[in-house]
Amino acid sequence: MTWMQIEIFTLTAGIDPLCVALEEIGVSGFVINDPADFEQFLSGNGSNWDLVDESLLKPRGPEGSVTFYLPEGEDSHLQLTQVEEALSRLKATDEKRQWGRLEYELSTVEEESWQDSWKQYWKPSRVGKNLIVCPSWEHYQPAPGEVVIHLDPGMAFGTGTHESTRLCMELAEKIITGGEKILDLGCGSGILAITALLLGAEEALGVDVDEVAVRVCAENAALNDLSSRASFRKGDLASGINGKYDIIFANIIADVILRLIPDLPRVLAPGGALIASGILSERAHGIETAFEAAGLRVKTKLENSGWAALLAGLS
Repeated sequence: MTWMQIEIFTLTAGIDPLCVALEEIGVSGFVINDPADFEQFLSGNGSNWDLVDESLLKPRGPEGSVTFYLPEGEDSHLQLTQVEEALSRLKATDEKRQWGRLEYELSTVEEESWQDSWKQYWKPSRVGKNLIVCPSWEHYQPAPGEVVIHLDPGMAFGTGTHESTRLCMELAEKIITGGEKILDLGCGSGILAITALLLGAEEALGVDVDEVAVRVCAENAALNDLSSRASFRKGDLASGINGKYDIIFANIIADVILRLIPDLPRVLAPGGALIASGILSERAHGIETAFEAAGLRVKTKLENSGWAALLAGLS
């Protein structure tokens, strides 16, 4: 399968507003290249390396980029037009010119090439106290008490490396006691639904607007021997969802979470919990206020690197 690779060039200050703008038009799953992060990594880890490629230590320019992929086809070209319009809006908003040139380069790549190009960099990683996210092509021998989530995200969003996903997993680890019914809205790779099931939840339903994500979720459930307890479907948030769920994940973006609020009393079980993330820290207070107005009480708030996750329940 052929994919369109779109790389948008920006400065460090423009990365977060650019990602938010892309998510608002339905683009998810980014490769972020931020020189500031790389310089920070070098300064904090160089003394621990026995052998360093000297080319890594050369000064780098301030420009970074955000890269994402769209399947080649008519719909993708329409979405590319939306991207161009979003970039125009960002340029108009950037009055102080702090976000860089906000221009993109377009190329094509075969799915197999894309997958192979990044797998070498993703290794098993710990989330929270005992959760281990392990790529399907890696081997990990768990210690007693560790829960291993085997994952191959393919072209879907969700490897457990983004702060918003990690915050959701940390909250899930704290509140799941066993037997819960899970609803994962915007399920991406299925990582949150799968994590919940491995922690002891009874069953999970995942919903995503992306058909590729729905397929990948089912494949990842099978990787973890959870096919009989997990199901995934294409859909828009809680529209068309029947029944009530003990825990609802909404790792999306702030504006979409606000759109979800009116449906929550219908699908959240009495005493249940909403774990909402994908929220920039500066927008967390507004989300909390909207929750309170709808009868949702925020019990816990976690933050990491400018992202926030909220644990809330019906009052």
